[in-house]
Amino acid sequence: MRTDSSPGTLPAREHLPAGDAGTPVLDVVIPVYNEEKDLEPCVLRLHEHLTRTFPYAFRITIADNASTDTTAQVAAGLEEEIPEVANFRLEQKGRGRALRTVWSASDAPILAYMDVDLSTDLNALLPLVAPLISGHSDLAIGSRLARSSRVVRGPKREFISRAYNLILRGSLQARFSDAQCGFKAIRRDVAQVLLPLVEDTGWFFDTEMLVLAERAGLRIHEVPVDWVDDPDSTVHIVKTATDDLKGVWRIGKALTTGSLPLDRLTRPFGDDPRDREIQDVPKGLARQLVGFCVVGGLSTLFYLLLYSVFRQFSGSQAANALALLVSAVANTAANRRLTFGVRGRGGAVRHQAQGLVVFGIGLALTSGSLAALNAATGNPAHSTELAVLIAANLAATVLRFLLFRAWVFSDRRESGQESTVVAAHAPAHHPSSPTYRTTAPYAPLPQRPVPYQQPYQTTQVRAGEAADGSWRDATMRLQPVRPHDTDPGDPR
Repeated sequence: MRTDSSPGTLPAREHLPAGDAGTPVLDVVIPVYNEEKDLEPCVLRLHEHLTRTFPYAFRITIADNASTDTTAQVAAGLEEEIPEVANFRLEQKGRGRALRTVWSASDAPILAYMDVDLSTDLNALLPLVAPLISGHSDLAIGSRLARSSRVVRGPKREFISRAYNLILRGSLQARFSDAQCGFKAIRRDVAQVLLPLVEDTGWFFDTEMLVLAERAGLRIHEVPVDWVDDPDSTVHIVKTATDDLKGVWRIGKALTTGSLPLDRLTRPFGDDPRDREIQDVPKGLARQLVGFCVVGGLSTLFYLLLYSVFRQFSGSQAANALALLVSAVANTAANRRLTFGVRGRGGAVRHQAQGLVVFGIGLALTSGSLAALNAATGNPAHSTELAVLIAANLAATVLRFLLFRAWVFSDRRESGQESTVVAAHAPAHHPSSPTYRTTAPYAPLPQRPVPYQQPYQTTQVRAGEAADGSWRDATMRLQPVRPHDTDPGDPR
C-alpha cells in the first residue's frame, strides 16, 4: 500500500453531459482467464442488453489475463465483429492488475466491471452507473447482502461471504456491505487519483479500493442485486480467502500504526457542503462539539473511576492528580483522533505535551476546589468530594475545548486551508516505455503506456490546482509511481 503519496483534490461532482454519438460514456471491463466457452455468450448478451437499455454510448472491453487457451482468439473475433467491443491483452495474471490497467487507459468517464459468468442480473447495471453519471456518487457496488437482494447460492459460499464482510466491519470499520461482488463502477476522475494507492493486483483489489475510498470520504452507492451462483466458477475459495485475510492484515496494520497518511486522504474529492464557509459558524464546530462532548463524558466516567480506585490507598490530592493525569492522556489521544480528525503519528508528541499543559490548568481548578472544600469542612464525605470534582471538571471541560480548538489542534484546521500536494505529470510517450500488447488495433482505447510504468517529474502546486491551472489538461496524480507492475509470485 502506498504510504508516502498525497492525493490531489478533484473538481466538484457534476452531471455528465450527453456525449456525441460514438463517444463512450461507459466502459464495461470483463476480466477473463481461460474463458473460451463463456466469453462469447457473455459479451453478446451484455452487448444486446446495453444496446436495448442504456441511453448513452458504451464500450465493452475484454481484459485477457494471460489466457493459455483460445480465449485470445475468441476476444479478437468479437472485437472484429462488434464495433463496441475492444480487446486488451495482458501477459500477467491478476484481476486487480487487469482492472487497474484498462481503467487507467480508458477515456470513458464511467468505468465498470463485471464477471464473465454474468451471475449478477443485468437489470442492475443502469442503477449501478446512474449515480455516477449524475454526479451524486463516486463509486457504486452491487450488494448480494442487502436486505432486498435476491441471491441463489450454496450455504458454503454464503457463509464465507458473510464471514468475510463481518471481518471487514470488525477489523477495518468498513461500512459497505459486500466487498467481493463482481459488479462495480467508478468515475474515471476518481480512479485516476485513487488507483495508484491500491497495491493488490489480485482478488483483494476490490476490498482495498473500497476501504481507501471510504477512508478518503468518497460516496459509495450500493445497489441490491439479483445474483445466481455459478457452479462452474474457477475461483479457488481457500487460497482467495487466505490472500484476502493477508490483505486485511496489511491494511489494518497500516491504519493502526499510522503509516498510511489518512490525514491527507480525508475528503479530498470534490465539493462537500461541510467544507463551505458559513457566516457566523466556524468550520467544523458542530461536529467537533458533538465529538468533544462524547469523549468528555467517557473521560469523566473514566476519571471518576480512577479517582475512586486511587482514593483507596492515597489522599484526595494524590488520587486526583493521578486520575487526572491518566485520563488527560487518554482524553487528548481520543480528541485528537475522533474530535479533530488528526490521524497518523505526526505531531502526536507535541499534542500530548500541549495536552499536559491543559491538564495542568484542569488540575489547578480541581485541586483548588478540593482544597477549598477541605478548608470549609474538615472531613468531607466521599460523595461531597465527587460532587465538587464534577462541578470543577465541567468548568475545566469548557476551557479544555477552547484551548484544544484554538491552540493544541489549531494547525489541523490551518493545514487544511493552506496545504500543498505533489502533482505528477506524465511525459510524452517514449519509444522505450513498455506497454501491454493488444491483439488488434485498439481505436477506442488509444495505445499508450500504463501510467504506472512511466517515469514522472514532480511539481509543487496548491491542492485543487493542476500545474497549468486547469483540470482538463493536467489531471492531479500521485507521487511516487510504481516503476513496474510485476508480481511473478502471483498465481492468479
